[in-house]
Amino acid sequence: MMSSEHSGQGLSRRSIMAAAGTAAAAVLGTNLTAMAADNGGKTIKNGRINQSVSQWCYGRLSLDQLCQEAVKIGLKGIDLLNPDAFPTLKKHGLVCTMVNSYGISPGMNRTENHERCIASLRKAIDATADAAFPNVICMSGNRAGLDDETGATNCIEGFKKIVGYAEEKKITLILELLNSKRDHKDYQCDRTAWGARVCKAVGSERLKLLYDIYHMQIQEGDVIATIKQFSPYIGHYHTGGVPGRNEIDESQELYYPAIMKAILATGYKGYVAHEFIPKRDPIASLTAAATICDV
Repeated sequence: MMSSEHSGQGLSRRSIMAAAGTAAAAVLGTNLTAMAADNGGKTIKNGRINQSVSQWCYGRLSLDQLCQEAVKIGLKGIDLLNPDAFPTLKKHGLVCTMVNSYGISPGMNRTENHERCIASLRKAIDATADAAFPNVICMSGNRAGLDDETGATNCIEGFKKIVGYAEEKKITLILELLNSKRDHKDYQCDRTAWGARVCKAVGSERLKLLYDIYHMQIQEGDVIATIKQFSPYIGHYHTGGVPGRNEIDESQELYYPAIMKAILATGYKGYVAHEFIPKRDPIASLTAAATICDV
């Protein structure tokens, strides 16, 4: 039996869906405009989640342009920048919510890397403290044949050498969780329990985890239950749609309003940074994401 999609008679299912999508987009645009008007021109109205955005996802915009748009939306800062970007953020009254240090690999999971990683962290801590910003990112490194027990032991030893300095400077080191299943093959800190074990053993409030929702949905799933279980060890969040690391709307498998409510229920006061790659107009995507997370 020929479906109406191919019969040429009346509206096809595809045309109906397209029309519905256009209508939904129009409604969303109207709602965002109304919300902004009610909140001094800013999209974010409730503000219970401190939202930020990662610059690398918005390469079409200069940092100055991204800052201007972030202020209009009501974001608090920009994620994953180097100190040379600090003056631009301060000009717009924004925070660098996560400062870069050393890269993914080599990392802290091998003792021969400790001196290099610690030197990079110390430099980043100094710059971050001077700017009165809160966080510096750090990485475990890849396994490269190293078993998880030894990797954890080495990370604990390495972070203990620098965490006292972070405490002195009132800077939090944020150890990032990444998936090794698809995007970062062989990365060692790829499970929340492993990262939490490292943080617990180091024993300082100045070492926390970056719970990247995109990465952990791919690697282990069970996002809300995991957040509840390990919330004492989480110091930062990243968003991203699964699959594809695109918009966090109804096009993907996670329901972000529920995740944001779960984060709030833990008493979390830090930042949630959007780290997805927009498939449509970048500012429209960022504005929509900020609205979705403004629970």
